[in-house]
Amino acid sequence: MYTGKVYRFIDMARWTRFETLLFLLIILVWVLGYYFLDLEWFRIPWTPMALIGTAVAFIIGFQNNAVYGRIWEARKIWGGIVNTSRTFGVFVQDMVTAEHAHENVSTAQLDEEVKTLIYRHIAWMTALRHAMRSKKDWETTSSHKTNQEWGIRPPETKAELKDDLQPYLSTQDMDYVLSHDNHQTAVLYLQSHHLRKLKERGIVWEFSFLELEGVIQELFTLQGKTERIKNFPYPRQYATLNHYFMWLLLLLLPLALVPQFVDIGKEISENYSLLGKNFIWFAIPIYMAVAWMFHTMERIGRTGENPFEGTANDVPISTISRGIEIDLRQNLGEDKTEIPEQFPTELGVQF
Repeated sequence: MYTGKVYRFIDMARWTRFETLLFLLIILVWVLGYYFLDLEWFRIPWTPMALIGTAVAFIIGFQNNAVYGRIWEARKIWGGIVNTSRTFGVFVQDMVTAEHAHENVSTAQLDEEVKTLIYRHIAWMTALRHAMRSKKDWETTSSHKTNQEWGIRPPETKAELKDDLQPYLSTQDMDYVLSHDNHQTAVLYLQSHHLRKLKERGIVWEFSFLELEGVIQELFTLQGKTERIKNFPYPRQYATLNHYFMWLLLLLLPLALVPQFVDIGKEISENYSLLGKNFIWFAIPIYMAVAWMFHTMERIGRTGENPFEGTANDVPISTISRGIEIDLRQNLGEDKTEIPEQFPTELGVQF
């Protein structure tokens, strides 16, 4: 456990190393200026700095709480997709029967109808996760150098939607889905139309049809919720002001911190001349620690704003979708060798 914490801290340090070097440059400029030049008069009292720091801490805390709420809501929505998908799978297998059929229907035909419905549901999840991974103008976290250097990317960036849908849809269904802008909605329309036809043939009893349509309605609801998070970003006025206020604090902080260390050094010089003269240099690690904490907390908030962007901090919708697919296909009785494996974890990251 301890080793894992150490590795996570090292990864965090690597993730923020460019900004950390910038903090070091900022404080070095001020320390050198106060050490070699007569700048003791150039200072800011601690009172306004404390007010700014308190305001920034509250704003960053508000941002992180709001961002965590978005992430947790996204996770709950996809948890709902898991439960509803399993419900749909068991309903289809038990409600598609020949009990009330208006014509003779073989077991093989029933199995084919069940398979078509289950596979189309997998296609819906595939289209939905591709839509959630599509790039929005405000999603800029993934383009940061430290988020790209590990080279890990979500599966949706490695395959085209058409190729991922091909195993689950007929040619006619594929043409219909790809002709619509909202592919996942088109898939659910196909599901509803198919269920209606099965009801008209008596393969799905009327009461069962209503139950299945209720599941389709729930899938539409869950889809709308996840699309809302994807298409409505964390308000820019909060995110932008947080960033600017944080940097204002970090740029002004040396004007209060370094003179304070100069004053302390003068007091120490009365007994320890060498230590007092060089005490100003202790301002560097103190500033670095404060700046790193404020910046890292603010950046964590920015990173979590978009839980489907495709970064290491995303809700793992690809893994969730593939897990549901494996469950549904195993319960169809398919051989495990025919079912795709779970998406691999890269460097401890699930997408």
